[in-house]
Amino acid sequence: MQKSLGIIVLTLTLGVLVGAIFSEVIGLFLNEGSVAEQLFVRYISFGPEVTHWNLVIIDLTFGFEIHFNLMSVIGVFVASQMLRWYR
Repeated sequence: MQKSLGIIVLTLTLGVLVGAIFSEVIGLFLNEGSVAEQLFVRYISFGPEVTHWNLVIIDLTFGFEIHFNLMSVIGVFVASQMLRWYR
């Protein structure tokens, strides 16, 4: 059965969000600076530079960053497995 692109994007986005929430919850119980904290909570961020435009009457800011950590990757993996199971 063919799955629509919207269902795939929604499932993977929810996987990233659930992974990020689990990462924050795990971070509450770990000591700061520990190896486990660095593995599960610290993230790598990348994206284009933020652009600021000051147009006298309005100040516009454009940009975004993507944050990846181990729990986000695990969340995407679990979501993809659930998508395979879902009919």
